Amino acid sequence: MDASFVTLDVFTSRTFGGNPLAVITDARGLTTEQMQAITAEFNYSESTFVLPPEDPSNTAQVRIFDPVHEMPFAGHPNVGTAVALAQAGEAFGKPIGDKVRFEEKVGLVEIDILREDGVATGARFTAPGAATFGPMSEEDVIANVAGLAGSEILSTRHLPQLVTLGIGFVFVEVASLAALEHCAPRMDGFKTHLPVETTDGLYVYTRSGDGPDIQVRSRMFAPMHGIVEDPATGSAAAMLGALLGSLETGSHDISLTIDQGVEMGRASRIDVGVRRSVDGVDAITVGGNAVQVMRGVVSL
Repeated sequence: MDASFVTLDVFTSRTFGGNPLAVITDARGLTTEQMQAITAEFNYSESTFVLPPEDPSNTAQVRIFDPVHEMPFAGHPNVGTAVALAQAGEAFGKPIGDKVRFEEKVGLVEIDILREDGVATGARFTAPGAATFGPMSEEDVIANVAGLAGSEILSTRHLPQLVTLGIGFVFVEVASLAALEHCAPRMDGFKTHLPVETTDGLYVYTRSGDGPDIQVRSRMFAPMHGIVEDPATGSAAAMLGALLGSLETGSHDISLTIDQGVEMGRASRIDVGVRRSVDGVDAITVGGNAVQVMRGVVSL
């Protein structure tokens, strides 16, 4: 059996930037075990497997795997898979327009296709459901995990905070770009304080700007999931939007421009929109570009 694939670099407009993704464009006939093995073979942070939708009004069913397990939801796989199908022009005989809907374990994910001169160059998804906030951690504990001094953790806006949206990350703001750059996460710290049973990764960021437009530099570490560092994490970007949106007062919307992967030599850019009302965060969108890099066949 052969399974066709394409790879894309996601949250970038150039090849060899952003976060690579493998998309098996027709995964019919593959077992879960084969999907996991193919993902491990690519050794990207995630791969996706596209299947016919259970509800024919939707575009496709999409299963997402990281190197060690299946995921209910992830950000750059949604953007990259949407662009791959839009560039192909169809999915299981149905033409792809300007919107797609993916059935995922987290639920239904709605995505807008971004085009330039009629060509699909990116996508923007609406986060499925609302983020939830879990326990907070002491600064010194997270500093130990991140390989930082306790004084480098900035807690004036929030303590290190677990945020969940299908998957969960601990978010920590650091005081400077220098602190972000010299993060050196400790695996023993992850095992003790951020075990795989409770947390999917550690998201470290620094920000500039207040009010409606916020600039962010970030890094994400998930060694317990086989991802030493991730160059672009769209799901975490959505959760950061939820977290920062919850800290604002009033009813104004905010936008985040997130640069990630710089320290890895795979710079990415993620655009986050947070729609707010007096009751809090109403909706979050995450978008960016993607470029196709390779295509081929997996032989099984």
